[in-house]
Amino acid sequence: MITSNPFVELSAFIAPGVMQAYVVLMILLVIGGTLLDVKHKKSAQYFFEKGKSLKKLAKREVGSAEKMSLAVSTLANEVLASGEFENPDRRKSHLLMMYGFVTFVVTTAILIFGVEGETSGFVPLLWHLGALMVSVGGYWFWFKIRVDVRSEGHAWHDVHLSDLFIVSLLLTTTLALAWSLLGSMLIFALFIAAATTLFGTVYWSKLAHMFFKPAAAFQKKVAKADGSLDKLPELHELTDPLVKERYPDIPEYMGDNPPYMGLGIKREAPNHY
Repeated sequence: MITSNPFVELSAFIAPGVMQAYVVLMILLVIGGTLLDVKHKKSAQYFFEKGKSLKKLAKREVGSAEKMSLAVSTLANEVLASGEFENPDRRKSHLLMMYGFVTFVVTTAILIFGVEGETSGFVPLLWHLGALMVSVGGYWFWFKIRVDVRSEGHAWHDVHLSDLFIVSLLLTTTLALAWSLLGSMLIFALFIAAATTLFGTVYWSKLAHMFFKPAAAFQKKVAKADGSLDKLPELHELTDPLVKERYPDIPEYMGDNPPYMGLGIKREAPNHY
């Protein structure tokens, strides 16, 4: 039943303390992997140094209240609504995976740490719903958006290291649902293997980028507000003599009168191959 805690029956074979220790270990692996990723890519140093360099180009001071407003805007648009995705299908699949993943992870912790007490049937329902949301969004992304044999040569079975996050995530939620419905210990073992891969390979996967993207989006908003513009000119100013003086390589790459560059990411999908 999807309204019963699937970890209760498991506690007859595995002590609740062991399950709880596993959850704590996964949290530590995510934290450790993220810190290693930050150190390896020097992400924090990059944002700090870039912020200092942009501040020198700022035309106005952005106050604390305005920065708070920009932070809220970043949270609402780029984080909660995934506004950076122009492709509507990609955005929908991402939202399904994001909210499903958060729901699944939080309810997993609640169910495991509450395995010895009374757990509301609503929490197990959310656990199954979260896993289902991730699966629907993930398989939608994998088979409809990522697979592109016609224009880019990506077959569904063409898996690379960069796919480690999405593959381990899909295996985790799919096997979780299968284990809950079938009760097989073999499926449970595979579920744990997939989950361990998901949380234990943060250093090599895309999981850590969820912390960097909001920071980059916020910094971009601040740069626009203070006039530093991320060291880029306003598009409508490309022909301005002052802009050409500041960016002398513009004529070299775009001519004296920069042309209209087209729709970019909003262009027609490449389907004439």
